[in-house]
Amino acid sequence: MMNNSHLPAGPPAAHGSGGTPAPAAAGIRPGRHLITGLLLAAAALDLTRCGLILATARHPGPAAGLTAAGLAAAALSLATARGCQHARRWPAWAALLTGAASAPQAAATGFHPPFTAPDTATAIIGLLLTMTVLATAGQTRQPGPGTENPCTISRRSTP
Repeated sequence: MMNNSHLPAGPPAAHGSGGTPAPAAAGIRPGRHLITGLLLAAAALDLTRCGLILATARHPGPAAGLTAAGLAAAALSLATARGCQHARRWPAWAALLTGAASAPQAAATGFHPPFTAPDTATAIIGLLLTMTVLATAGQTRQPGPGTENPCTISRRSTP
């Protein structure tokens, strides 16, 4: 009978057959999936706001301008999310700018009904997106064996 109570030596998905990191996992940004999800949420909120503008518009001119701006913001968020999924460099800057601009853009509308919920969600998503991009800036992959935290002081006993 075989004993399966031992844990594997390392994560099988992180290593290829030769024990070296797999090429697909070597350059992955740790927060890439979270950033992509937040960008998709921002695009959905922009489209929600466009629908609310069209449903509550009293004057077609300003409504058309606001709808065009909302559609452009959603398209930019979707393009940035796609670039982030394909591990390009530029989406981090675009996501940072999108996140930084989301909260002031939501606040500019004044949080009036029926826009209160989408505006509040946009401000929160924008702050989360900005913090996620800044928290993962400069990291290209997850730390592996042999990487140490330079801020940690360890005591080594000498014989």
